[in-house]
Amino acid sequence: MAEARIIDGKRIAERLRLEIGDEATVFRKKTGIRPRVVFILVGSNPASEVYVRNKGLAAEEAGFSHETILLDESTSEAALVDLIHTINNDPATHGLLVQFPLPHHINEEHVINALAPEKDVDGFHPINAGRLAIGKGHYFAPCTPAGVIEILAREKIEVSGKHAVIVGRSNLVGKPLAMLLAQKNPRANAVATLAHTGAGARLPEITRQADIIIAAMGVANAITADMVKPGAVVIDVGINRIEDATKKSGFRLVGDVDFEAVRHIASAITPVPGGVGPMTIAMLLRNTLTAAERQTL
Repeated sequence: MAEARIIDGKRIAERLRLEIGDEATVFRKKTGIRPRVVFILVGSNPASEVYVRNKGLAAEEAGFSHETILLDESTSEAALVDLIHTINNDPATHGLLVQFPLPHHINEEHVINALAPEKDVDGFHPINAGRLAIGKGHYFAPCTPAGVIEILAREKIEVSGKHAVIVGRSNLVGKPLAMLLAQKNPRANAVATLAHTGAGARLPEITRQADIIIAAMGVANAITADMVKPGAVVIDVGINRIEDATKKSGFRLVGDVDFEAVRHIASAITPVPGGVGPMTIAMLLRNTLTAAERQTL
């Protein structure tokens, strides 16, 4: 079998960001309003700092107004929640994102519940999760699962009626992605199976039934060639650091899929890096623009 087509998530994300920038320009000319998103970062976490900086740059490129609020590690949960309520009540701010993880003394669930659902552009609030589950009303889907759906649609990968197996049951990726794939709409309508560690030794048996495999468990190279049906589409959400003495940094990034082995079995596959990752920020911009439209028009 020929090698799999490599899905260029970076290229798809760049195109999407340009489209969103154009739509934001039209929105601004129509309303006089720039979509605005606020990022809150508590404490000093180098990875989070880079991620928030990249989100801000993407917002700037799309013509959005944005602000990053940096809070000290010792900031209390009450102070953070008070700040969130203040931003919730600011009509000029359309999207609000609190960067996780938070310091150990702050309860993430309390913080998520404090977000106004209409400004929760990360799609974490229980109201957004509930509306996603029933597929009705205004809601925001978490950005990474939404990015996977966007990749499948833009790559013209048939989803309707196909068996999609998602490996990983997190609230951030696995569960919402299963619900998105099972929705009855032109971009979905799949038979979605949510697999996880509870499958134990049966996991390969389950994944070999899949027309589409989405790996989202956070374990390096966990999906091996013997777990993939020939011709399946493989979407790798994982990003893991493994030691590599040949690299100056001493490590390299790999996904949850054994890419070099699986690329000879699959019909299409996303690489790591450069696959799903760039789509997450692009979908954050999409959610922010949608939030601005809903709150303005």
